[in-house]
Amino acid sequence: MTQLLMRLFVGEGADMADARVRTRVGLVASVTCIVCNVALCVAKGVVGLLAGSVSVVADAVNNLSDASSNVVSLLGFKLASRPADAEHPYGHGRYEYLAGLVVAVLVCAIGINLVLSSVDKIVHPEPTDFGPAVAVALVASMLVKLWMSAFNRRLGRAIASETLEATAIDSRNDVISSAAVLASAVVSQLTNFDLDGWAGLAVGGFICWSGIELVREAVSPLLGRVPDPAYVEHIRSKIMSYPGVLGTHDLMVHDYGPGRQFASAHVEMAAEGNALEQHDLLDNIEQDFLTGEGLVMTLHYDPIVTNDPEVRDMRHWIDLAVKGIDPRLSIHDLRCVPGPTHTNVIFDCVRPVGCPLSAAELRERVSELVRERYPRAVCKITVDESYVSPRQ
Repeated sequence: MTQLLMRLFVGEGADMADARVRTRVGLVASVTCIVCNVALCVAKGVVGLLAGSVSVVADAVNNLSDASSNVVSLLGFKLASRPADAEHPYGHGRYEYLAGLVVAVLVCAIGINLVLSSVDKIVHPEPTDFGPAVAVALVASMLVKLWMSAFNRRLGRAIASETLEATAIDSRNDVISSAAVLASAVVSQLTNFDLDGWAGLAVGGFICWSGIELVREAVSPLLGRVPDPAYVEHIRSKIMSYPGVLGTHDLMVHDYGPGRQFASAHVEMAAEGNALEQHDLLDNIEQDFLTGEGLVMTLHYDPIVTNDPEVRDMRHWIDLAVKGIDPRLSIHDLRCVPGPTHTNVIFDCVRPVGCPLSAAELRERVSELVRERYPRAVCKITVDESYVSPRQ
């Protein structure tokens, strides 16, 4: 079914990284889920009202809320596809993240409503008529929701959409919800003890917990979360693969929505080389990232003295020595300015996330280490923060 829908509405072999294709996939997924959820809501609502089951009716309301979430996702994909304008030069891709956040909040609201309804049923019990119609409705709902979960998860991973991933988790929760209601119905019939309210309470609590997790996941990219370490390593490795590149640091990756990533980094190259040739190489690296991966990359050239053995050895020694303070520490951009009484040793030191030392304390500790080895050295240290991973 998934492949059929993709062939009909998206096209065979479409490039999932293309913004227009991503939008079409999101629209297809959202409309499909709206149709399924409305159908399930009507079917379970009728059966639940006839049986007098608060858990079945709550499950039907849950499906209606899911349809509302799908409408939000639909709007999110549509708004996210809008091109950049004068006020939003990076585009509108974060609308998709906002849609995911709204879906997560709706999941929490559904869970809270189900908990309240279930508590009321426990405090004020009413007879529940569990019959074959209830069982058929719940089993059918579980099968449809299982397919919807797999459908959204597959498409969500194909286009790297957290909104569809959240929808897939919501559908999975619905399967668990319907299974709990069905189990309570069977036990109630066999024991004559009405578990309807208790089942609803357990399901509501689970949905609330799941909703909170979804909110955390949805808020993270909006706040500016750390990029995937594997992606960071890929960027570093690709930069280092070019001839003449000695090192790279100060990498920053900015996310303005799926398929809208921007990055910047400093690239160390020999100071004795031809400046025009090195600038041309950096231009080529930037263009390769853009055409090959759609990543807008900005690179800064850092000249490194390579024909002075003393400076080279000092840089290597300091880089190893700072790891005695914290193995995640690293230095870059070291240069020496000798004078009649002392030598200024100027370099940057990357302070990793979670380092117990403040910037001032780290600067003093590193300076002490260098002075012990090089008594004439006066360190001028710039402490950088790591923006991509705990190690850099």
